[in-house]
Amino acid sequence: MRSGFVTLVGRPNAGKSTLLNCLVGAKVSITSAKPQTTRLRVMGVRHLPDAQIVFVDTPGIGKPVTPLGEKLNETARTALADLEPPDVICMVLDATAPLGRGDRLIWESLPAGTSTVIAVTKCDRASRAQVLAQLAAAAEFDADAYFPVSGKTGEGTEVLLEHFAAGLGEGPAYFPPESITDLPDAWRISEAVREQLLARLADELPYSIAVRVTEWEPNRIRCDIAVERSSQKGIVIGRGGQMLREVGTAARRELGLDGVYLELRVRVEPDWQRTPDAVARMLAPEAPSSPHP
Repeated sequence: MRSGFVTLVGRPNAGKSTLLNCLVGAKVSITSAKPQTTRLRVMGVRHLPDAQIVFVDTPGIGKPVTPLGEKLNETARTALADLEPPDVICMVLDATAPLGRGDRLIWESLPAGTSTVIAVTKCDRASRAQVLAQLAAAAEFDADAYFPVSGKTGEGTEVLLEHFAAGLGEGPAYFPPESITDLPDAWRISEAVREQLLARLADELPYSIAVRVTEWEPNRIRCDIAVERSSQKGIVIGRGGQMLREVGTAARRELGLDGVYLELRVRVEPDWQRTPDAVARMLAPEAPSSPHP
Protein backbone atom coordinates (compact mmCIF):
# COMPACT_ATOMS: atom_id res chain seq x y z
CA MET A 1 0.00 0.00 0.00
CA ARG A 2 1.24 3.47 -0.90
CA SER A 3 -0.23 6.69 0.44
CA GLY A 4 0.50 10.38 0.82
CA PHE A 5 -0.72 13.95 0.86
CA VAL A 6 -0.89 16.42 -2.01
CA THR A 7 -1.64 20.01 -1.01
CA LEU A 8 -3.12 22.42 -3.57
CA VAL A 9 -2.13 26.08 -3.21
CA GLY A 10 -2.65 29.17 -5.34
CA ARG A 11 -4.31 32.53 -5.66
CA PRO A 12 -8.07 32.96 -5.23
CA ASN A 13 -10.13 31.62 -8.14
CA ALA A 14 -7.20 29.74 -9.68
CA GLY A 15 -9.33 26.61 -10.05
CA LYS A 16 -8.10 24.57 -7.06
CA SER A 17 -11.48 23.27 -5.92
CA THR A 18 -12.58 22.28 -9.43
CA LEU A 19 -9.29 20.44 -9.88
CA LEU A 20 -9.67 18.76 -6.49
CA ASN A 21 -13.13 17.43 -7.34
CA CYS A 22 -11.88 16.10 -10.65
CA LEU A 23 -8.87 14.34 -9.09
CA VAL A 24 -11.02 12.79 -6.34
CA GLY A 25 -13.69 11.76 -8.82
CA ALA A 26 -16.49 13.20 -6.68
CA LYS A 27 -17.63 16.60 -5.49
CA VAL A 28 -16.12 17.35 -2.09
CA SER A 29 -15.54 21.11 -2.38
CA ILE A 30 -18.00 23.71 -3.66
CA THR A 31 -17.01 25.75 -6.69
CA SER A 32 -17.82 29.20 -7.99
CA ALA A 33 -16.44 31.79 -10.37
CA LYS A 34 -16.22 34.14 -7.39
CA PRO A 35 -12.96 34.37 -5.40
CA GLN A 36 -12.78 33.22 -1.76
CA THR A 37 -15.28 30.42 -2.33
CA THR A 38 -13.20 27.93 -0.30
CA ARG A 39 -13.11 28.96 3.36
CA LEU A 40 -11.76 25.83 5.07
CA ARG A 41 -8.99 23.37 4.51
CA VAL A 42 -10.78 20.53 2.68
CA MET A 43 -9.40 17.03 2.29
CA GLY A 44 -10.52 14.91 -0.65
CA VAL A 45 -9.50 11.26 -0.91
CA ARG A 46 -8.78 9.31 -4.09
CA HIS A 47 -8.77 5.55 -3.66
CA LEU A 48 -6.66 3.62 -6.18
CA PRO A 49 -6.16 -0.17 -6.35
CA ASP A 50 -2.80 -0.01 -4.57
CA ALA A 51 -2.66 3.55 -3.26
CA GLN A 52 -4.54 6.29 -1.46
CA ILE A 53 -3.93 9.96 -2.26
CA VAL A 54 -5.22 12.60 0.15
CA PHE A 55 -5.65 15.92 -1.63
CA VAL A 56 -5.76 19.04 0.54
CA ASP A 57 -7.63 22.01 -0.91
CA THR A 58 -6.78 25.36 0.68
CA PRO A 59 -8.34 28.82 0.49
CA GLY A 60 -6.80 31.07 -2.14
CA ILE A 61 -3.96 33.19 -0.77
CA GLY A 62 -4.36 36.87 -1.59
CA LYS A 63 -4.00 40.33 -0.12
CA PRO A 64 -6.45 40.46 2.81
CA VAL A 65 -8.68 43.48 3.34
CA THR A 66 -10.83 42.07 6.19
CA PRO A 67 -10.34 39.68 9.11
CA LEU A 68 -12.09 37.08 6.95
CA GLY A 69 -9.36 37.43 4.31
CA GLU A 70 -6.69 37.20 6.99
CA LYS A 71 -8.30 34.05 8.38
CA LEU A 72 -8.41 32.42 4.94
CA ASN A 73 -4.71 33.15 4.38
CA GLU A 74 -3.92 31.75 7.83
CA THR A 75 -5.94 28.61 7.06
CA ALA A 76 -4.02 28.01 3.83
CA ARG A 77 -0.61 28.50 5.48
CA THR A 78 -1.56 26.34 8.46
CA ALA A 79 -2.57 23.53 6.11
CA LEU A 80 0.96 23.52 4.72
CA ALA A 81 2.61 23.68 8.13
CA ASP A 82 0.46 20.97 9.70
CA LEU A 83 1.54 18.30 7.21
CA GLU A 84 5.24 18.77 8.13
CA PRO A 85 5.69 18.83 5.13
CA PRO A 86 3.19 17.39 2.62
CA ASP A 87 4.50 14.75 0.25
CA VAL A 88 3.78 17.02 -2.72
CA ILE A 89 2.75 20.65 -3.09
CA CYS A 90 0.80 21.36 -6.25
CA MET A 91 0.73 25.05 -7.12
CA VAL A 92 -2.28 25.87 -9.28
CA LEU A 93 -1.97 28.63 -11.88
CA ASP A 94 -4.82 29.99 -13.97
CA ALA A 95 -3.93 29.77 -17.67
CA THR A 96 -6.18 32.75 -18.42
CA ALA A 97 -4.48 35.11 -15.92
CA PRO A 98 -0.91 36.42 -16.14
CA LEU A 99 1.66 35.27 -13.63
CA GLY A 100 1.82 37.92 -10.93
CA ARG A 101 3.45 39.07 -7.73
CA GLY A 102 0.92 37.09 -5.68
CA ASP A 103 1.98 33.85 -7.38
CA ARG A 104 5.63 34.60 -6.65
CA LEU A 105 4.92 35.36 -3.01
CA ILE A 106 3.08 32.05 -2.62
CA TRP A 107 5.92 30.14 -4.26
CA GLU A 108 8.50 31.81 -2.03
CA SER A 109 6.51 30.84 1.06
CA LEU A 110 6.49 27.11 0.29
CA PRO A 111 8.58 24.90 2.60
CA ALA A 112 11.97 23.98 1.22
CA GLY A 113 12.77 20.41 0.29
CA THR A 114 9.22 19.46 -0.73
CA SER A 115 8.37 17.91 -4.08
CA THR A 116 6.57 20.52 -6.18
CA VAL A 117 4.27 20.39 -9.18
CA ILE A 118 2.83 23.23 -11.25
CA ALA A 119 -0.68 22.63 -12.60
CA VAL A 120 -1.75 25.19 -15.19
CA THR A 121 -5.55 25.04 -15.05
CA LYS A 122 -8.55 26.15 -17.10
CA CYS A 123 -7.00 24.87 -20.31
CA ASP A 124 -10.54 24.38 -21.64
CA ARG A 125 -11.00 28.17 -21.54
CA ALA A 126 -7.51 29.30 -22.51
CA SER A 127 -6.03 29.32 -25.98
CA ARG A 128 -3.06 27.10 -26.77
CA ALA A 129 -0.89 30.22 -26.88
CA GLN A 130 -2.03 31.24 -23.38
CA VAL A 131 -1.29 27.80 -21.96
CA LEU A 132 2.18 27.70 -23.51
CA ALA A 133 2.90 31.24 -22.30
CA GLN A 134 1.86 30.37 -18.75
CA LEU A 135 3.98 27.22 -18.73
CA ALA A 136 6.95 29.23 -19.99
CA ALA A 137 6.42 31.93 -17.36
CA ALA A 138 6.08 29.35 -14.59
CA ALA A 139 9.46 27.87 -15.51
CA GLU A 140 11.01 30.52 -13.24
CA PHE A 141 9.68 28.55 -10.25
CA ASP A 142 11.85 25.54 -11.11
CA ALA A 143 9.21 23.01 -10.03
CA ASP A 144 9.78 19.27 -10.34
CA ALA A 145 7.04 18.84 -12.95
CA TYR A 146 4.55 20.88 -15.00
CA PHE A 147 1.11 19.85 -16.23
CA PRO A 148 -1.53 21.69 -18.30
CA VAL A 149 -4.95 20.54 -17.09
CA SER A 150 -8.65 21.31 -16.95
CA GLY A 151 -10.54 20.39 -13.80
CA LYS A 152 -13.80 21.05 -15.65
CA THR A 153 -13.27 18.67 -18.59
CA GLY A 154 -10.67 16.38 -17.03
CA GLU A 155 -8.11 17.14 -19.74
CA GLY A 156 -4.63 16.20 -18.53
CA THR A 157 -5.78 15.16 -15.06
CA GLU A 158 -5.21 11.41 -15.52
CA VAL A 159 -1.55 12.05 -16.31
CA LEU A 160 -1.32 14.35 -13.29
CA LEU A 161 -2.93 11.71 -11.06
CA GLU A 162 -0.50 9.08 -12.31
CA HIS A 163 2.40 11.39 -11.49
CA PHE A 164 1.16 11.88 -7.92
CA ALA A 165 0.58 8.14 -7.42
CA ALA A 166 4.01 7.20 -8.76
CA GLY A 167 5.71 9.49 -6.26
CA LEU A 168 4.05 8.05 -3.15
CA GLY A 169 5.98 6.03 -0.62
CA GLU A 170 4.74 3.07 1.37
CA GLY A 171 2.18 4.05 3.97
CA PRO A 172 -1.16 3.28 5.59
CA ALA A 173 -4.63 4.05 4.34
CA TYR A 174 -5.58 7.22 6.20
CA PHE A 175 -9.27 6.94 5.31
CA PRO A 176 -11.61 3.94 4.96
CA PRO A 177 -12.66 2.97 1.41
CA GLU A 178 -16.08 4.66 1.67
CA SER A 179 -14.69 8.05 2.75
CA ILE A 180 -13.94 10.80 0.24
CA THR A 181 -13.53 13.77 2.61
CA ASP A 182 -12.81 14.63 6.24
CA LEU A 183 -15.49 17.30 6.60
CA PRO A 184 -18.59 16.59 8.72
CA ASP A 185 -21.93 16.15 6.97
CA ALA A 186 -23.30 19.35 8.51
CA TRP A 187 -20.56 21.42 6.89
CA ARG A 188 -21.16 19.70 3.55
CA ILE A 189 -24.83 20.69 3.75
CA SER A 190 -24.12 24.30 4.73
CA GLU A 191 -21.60 24.59 1.90
CA ALA A 192 -24.11 23.22 -0.63
CA VAL A 193 -26.54 25.95 0.42
CA ARG A 194 -23.82 28.62 0.17
CA GLU A 195 -22.84 27.37 -3.29
CA GLN A 196 -26.40 27.86 -4.53
CA LEU A 197 -26.45 31.36 -3.06
CA LEU A 198 -23.14 32.19 -4.74
CA ALA A 199 -24.61 31.13 -8.07
CA ARG A 200 -27.60 33.46 -7.70
CA LEU A 201 -26.31 36.56 -5.90
CA ALA A 202 -24.33 39.30 -7.63
CA ASP A 203 -21.86 42.00 -6.61
CA GLU A 204 -20.33 41.87 -3.12
CA LEU A 205 -23.23 40.18 -1.32
CA PRO A 206 -21.84 36.62 -1.60
CA TYR A 207 -18.82 37.60 0.53
CA SER A 208 -21.17 38.83 3.27
CA ILE A 209 -22.86 35.45 3.59
CA ALA A 210 -22.12 32.59 5.95
CA VAL A 211 -24.22 29.44 6.36
CA ARG A 212 -24.44 27.18 9.41
CA VAL A 213 -26.49 24.07 10.19
CA THR A 214 -28.14 24.84 13.53
CA GLU A 215 -30.66 22.00 13.90
CA TRP A 216 -30.69 18.45 12.54
CA GLU A 217 -33.59 16.05 13.02
CA PRO A 218 -34.37 12.83 11.10
CA ASN A 219 -36.54 14.56 8.48
CA ARG A 220 -35.65 18.22 8.99
CA ILE A 221 -32.45 20.22 8.74
CA ARG A 222 -32.30 23.91 9.58
CA CYS A 223 -29.63 26.20 8.12
CA ASP A 224 -29.12 29.77 9.31
CA ILE A 225 -27.88 32.16 6.63
CA ALA A 226 -26.03 35.13 8.10
CA VAL A 227 -25.81 38.45 6.26
CA GLU A 228 -24.15 41.67 7.42
CA ARG A 229 -26.90 44.25 6.86
CA SER A 230 -30.67 44.37 7.09
CA SER A 231 -30.88 45.51 3.46
CA GLN A 232 -29.25 42.23 2.39
CA LYS A 233 -31.79 40.06 4.18
CA GLY A 234 -34.60 40.82 1.72
CA ILE A 235 -32.33 40.14 -1.25
CA VAL A 236 -31.43 36.68 0.06
CA ILE A 237 -35.06 35.83 0.87
CA GLY A 238 -36.32 37.09 -2.49
CA ARG A 239 -39.77 38.28 -3.48
CA GLY A 240 -42.25 36.14 -1.57
CA GLY A 241 -39.42 33.85 -0.47
CA GLN A 242 -38.66 32.81 -4.04
CA MET A 243 -34.85 32.97 -3.68
CA LEU A 244 -34.80 30.75 -0.61
CA ARG A 245 -37.13 28.22 -2.26
CA GLU A 246 -34.87 27.99 -5.31
CA VAL A 247 -31.75 27.65 -3.17
CA GLY A 248 -33.32 25.02 -0.93
CA THR A 249 -34.60 22.95 -3.85
CA ALA A 250 -31.26 23.04 -5.67
CA ALA A 251 -29.27 22.21 -2.51
CA ARG A 252 -31.53 19.25 -1.67
CA ARG A 253 -31.14 17.94 -5.20
CA GLU A 254 -27.35 18.35 -5.05
CA LEU A 255 -27.16 16.53 -1.71
CA GLY A 256 -29.73 13.84 -2.50
CA LEU A 257 -31.84 14.76 0.53
CA ASP A 258 -35.07 13.17 -0.67
CA GLY A 259 -37.81 13.37 1.93
CA VAL A 260 -35.89 15.83 4.10
CA TYR A 261 -37.21 19.33 4.77
CA LEU A 262 -34.35 21.82 4.42
CA GLU A 263 -35.37 24.90 6.36
CA LEU A 264 -33.47 28.09 5.49
CA ARG A 265 -33.60 31.15 7.74
CA VAL A 266 -31.83 34.47 7.24
CA ARG A 267 -30.49 36.56 10.11
CA VAL A 268 -28.38 39.70 10.36
CA GLU A 269 -24.91 39.42 11.90
CA PRO A 270 -23.57 42.99 11.56
CA ASP A 271 -20.18 43.19 9.81
CA TRP A 272 -19.31 39.62 10.78
CA GLN A 273 -16.46 39.26 8.28
CA ARG A 274 -14.74 42.28 9.85
CA THR A 275 -14.99 40.92 13.40
CA PRO A 276 -12.36 38.25 14.23
CA ASP A 277 -14.52 36.49 16.85
CA ALA A 278 -17.47 36.30 14.45
CA VAL A 279 -15.23 35.04 11.63
CA ALA A 280 -13.92 32.24 13.86
CA ARG A 281 -17.47 31.28 14.84
CA MET A 282 -18.80 31.33 11.26
CA LEU A 283 -15.93 29.23 9.91
CA ALA A 284 -15.94 26.62 12.68
CA PRO A 285 -16.92 23.29 11.08
CA GLU A 286 -18.54 22.02 14.29
CA ALA A 287 -22.32 21.75 14.01
CA PRO A 288 -25.17 19.43 15.06
CA SER A 289 -24.41 15.81 14.27
CA SER A 290 -26.59 13.71 11.99
CA PRO A 291 -29.35 11.91 13.90
CA HIS A 292 -28.73 8.84 11.77
CA PRO A 293 -26.22 6.21 13.02
